[in-house]
Amino acid sequence: MASPVLEARTAAPADKATPPSRRTRASALPEVRWAALSALAFLLALLLDLAGAPAWAWGPLYAVCYAAGGWEPGWAGLQALREKSLDVDLLMVVAAIGAASIGQYLDGGLLIVIFAVSGALEALATRRTADSVRGLLDLAPAKAVRLTGGAEEPVEVADLRIGDTVLVRPGERLPADGTVLDGASDVDQATITGESLPAAKAPGDEVFAGTLNGTGALRVRVDKDAADSVIARIVALVEEASATKAPTQLFIEKIEQRYSVGVVVATLALFAIPLALGADFTGTLLRAMTFMIVASPCAVVLATMPPLLSAIATAGRHGVLVKSAVVMERLGAVDRVALDKTGTLTEGAPRVTRVEGDPEALALAAAAELPSEHPLARAVVAAARARGLTVPEAKDFLSVPGEGVRAVVEGREVRVRRADGEHADTTVEVVVDGARVAVLELADRLRDGAPEAVAALTRLTGTTPTLLTGDNAGAAGRIAEQAGITDVRAGLLPQDKVAAVREWERAGSRVLVVGDGVNDAPALAAAHSGIAMGRAGSDLALETADAVVVRDELATVPAVVALSRRARRLVVQNLVIAGTCIGALVIWDLVGHLPLPLGVAGHEGSTVLVGLNGLRLLRDKAWQKASAGE
Repeated sequence: MASPVLEARTAAPADKATPPSRRTRASALPEVRWAALSALAFLLALLLDLAGAPAWAWGPLYAVCYAAGGWEPGWAGLQALREKSLDVDLLMVVAAIGAASIGQYLDGGLLIVIFAVSGALEALATRRTADSVRGLLDLAPAKAVRLTGGAEEPVEVADLRIGDTVLVRPGERLPADGTVLDGASDVDQATITGESLPAAKAPGDEVFAGTLNGTGALRVRVDKDAADSVIARIVALVEEASATKAPTQLFIEKIEQRYSVGVVVATLALFAIPLALGADFTGTLLRAMTFMIVASPCAVVLATMPPLLSAIATAGRHGVLVKSAVVMERLGAVDRVALDKTGTLTEGAPRVTRVEGDPEALALAAAAELPSEHPLARAVVAAARARGLTVPEAKDFLSVPGEGVRAVVEGREVRVRRADGEHADTTVEVVVDGARVAVLELADRLRDGAPEAVAALTRLTGTTPTLLTGDNAGAAGRIAEQAGITDVRAGLLPQDKVAAVREWERAGSRVLVVGDGVNDAPALAAAHSGIAMGRAGSDLALETADAVVVRDELATVPAVVALSRRARRLVVQNLVIAGTCIGALVIWDLVGHLPLPLGVAGHEGSTVLVGLNGLRLLRDKAWQKASAGE
């Protein structure tokens, strides 16, 4: 069965005319606009109020804040009420209006702004992720060249059928999954397997839709329909994982239904029962209003949000973008980590690590490779320049797919080609006038600080991270050994990574996946939490992940997990403080006579106290402690 996104792509290709970022802004604009208006009105009203301006100047601004930010959650709450469900959104709006009715405009406005901004961010994140999933299908070209009776026929990719033969020219993306019938080339298939180097393809080899052909032309037999290609299955996996992932909530929200019902029932009872027994109307109403104010979840909401938002701000200053308070809370609960190899544990690009033979051969090899755009060629040239070697001029350059390059350098024929045999590293030989003069060893280098980051994650979770990679077992084993990882799973396709994550989560683990490529996106979506490496990460990985390491510093991954755990501890502290204050005020109001000003003061005091306690994580010292694993 085809993915809904794939069906939309083939049915309405005109949708490609609108870039994903532009569609995102248009789709999410109403939520963002209302939240921005509410926040702006609140800030202007607060400034005017603090400056001593008359009420007629700031009063209307508070009204705009309440209306712009409160109408949507209020309306949603009323609709839920029609379905015989009472949620905290409606209670918060009622509490905000109640606070305003007794002059506490600031408190009510702050609650409204928090709810409006969080709702806008959630809607924006959801829409951006959906657009990014759709954009993934643009990796596969819309058209292909089908060979029919020796003639070339341009066709839509959706019209290709199993058994068709297509021509893929140099630099084009492959239109379908299939088998090479003729030709040789190097194909960059990092989007599927995560391999750091292009894979040599010859007749009989498998190729995937959306991968990038190198310098050779290929004739490919189509083996799968577009809806069944690996790239389409990646889209389906991301959609399925995102849809089936357990709904994420701050844990305080998990009791919102019972709490909301309890407050409303108690408020109505405090008003109706005394009236039925002949009590004074004004005094009874004032007492019920006092109860609703002191029992409203203002302090509870602020007990939860400031620590998490402070942690988000601190992480952001140190290069980690955490997308929401829910994500920050969830990161602290992880007890198992899975790491991608290429671009995550490693830098994602090969380097020359050893030159065996004539050192001057490196300069000759660099001269021959200089015109080539192959990643190995760039690595050889960079190595020669880094060693201060002069790269001479080359003539008669020729690149032979699958065999390497050759050129005439200083009157000598120089060939650079892959060495024979299986190696954990890539090796190429330099042949001058028919004689091998040197062997160059190239490898993807481990990121600085990777072993320390792996050790820190092991201490935090109690389990050594697992390496999940599409690369070969030799290369994976070498990198894992350097990083201090013993559990290695190599040669994995995207669905294999998802299967591993789901296996662990069925066993009760909360898995954190760290990756950077398109092939990591389904696992990032399926995991309890996902972190993407941002500098070279694919758009899909960045949008699917819950957090992004902006500067590609792997050491920040354990630091943000530790910071999340500190934030969770502060949330618990704040909830104890808020609960104690609310409980004391409620009991006072129920068994005695709590003056309204004193109730408001106590309520506001507890709110300020938990707010200030949560802001402790804004200090740089909080990040330093998290980086030290405290």
